[in-house]
Amino acid sequence: MTERVAATPGLYPLPDRAKETLSDLKGHQKGDLLSGDESEAIVAAYDEVRAEYVDDQLDAGLDLISEGQGRWDDMIAHPLTVSDAVETGGIVRYYDNNNFYRDPRVVDDLDFSGDVAGELEKATDLLADADGVDDASLAATLPGPYSLADLATDEHRGDEADFQAAIAEFLAGEVEAFPGHETLFLLEPSLVTNPPAEGEEAGATDAISTVADATDADVVVQTFYGALGEKLYAHLVDEAGADALGLDLVAGDRDDTVYNVQEFGSTDSLSLGLVDGQNTLVEEPETIAERVEWFESQIPLEGFDRTYLTPNTELFYLPTNKYRAKLNALADAAEVLD
Repeated sequence: MTERVAATPGLYPLPDRAKETLSDLKGHQKGDLLSGDESEAIVAAYDEVRAEYVDDQLDAGLDLISEGQGRWDDMIAHPLTVSDAVETGGIVRYYDNNNFYRDPRVVDDLDFSGDVAGELEKATDLLADADGVDDASLAATLPGPYSLADLATDEHRGDEADFQAAIAEFLAGEVEAFPGHETLFLLEPSLVTNPPAEGEEAGATDAISTVADATDADVVVQTFYGALGEKLYAHLVDEAGADALGLDLVAGDRDDTVYNVQEFGSTDSLSLGLVDGQNTLVEEPETIAERVEWFESQIPLEGFDRTYLTPNTELFYLPTNKYRAKLNALADAAEVLD
């Protein structure tokens, strides 16, 4: 029987109170964004945000608890923007939305930073001190190596394949320092928006496999912003070393996603993007459950080991009250399906 798990990879919206506090502490210019060496006051402010994120997820009843990535000013580019081997470039649009990040220009060999591991250590402590978390486990989140290389600028390697491999090795080193976690979400939106050229798919899957091999946790390669191309999808299933692929079922080309699974099979588990991470309309739990049942009815298999019920994108686009409502809807949908 398929296990249904309500979860999100994180990247949550900052609470309004925290936005005001951090704006005063950090300033308002590009150079005032997070650099990894923040003051004690800024650290304390983010600690409060992290604790609020964990409480939100526990209150909702999620099965996996994310750190929330409140410190990630630059969305999934964050692990590079705090690296000493990276210089800050200009402001770049984050995919096709109205959010922007600082272009991480890699100018030297990437060394271990431990930045994300430090965040996860604090989340682990919060879970250890919380009441009623017997059924909740930690989920770690990182950008996938393909997307992180796509978002960054290489001013050191001079070769696209070599740069992507170096990004993968860097991320693998970060993962090795993580505290115990049940699941690792690797965020890979660029696989949809800017996929590798035909014949170069193996480079992307090799890079993902390098990161996946660095953990004993279940690895979810979370794609969003639409359906994967057929050939790339098949490569990911066969070569990426992932326990689950994340598939966007909110985007209008969901039928292409279903076709991919029907035609090329799937990983043992799947992560389904079921609520709209960029729309304030909150889906009913029954609607989410129906989406899961509809998808599973299209697939000629006995079932998956696990189905993750997730948003189809990060939730930081939403107001705080709507993000919380979507957490509750996902958790309630898992209950409906049980």
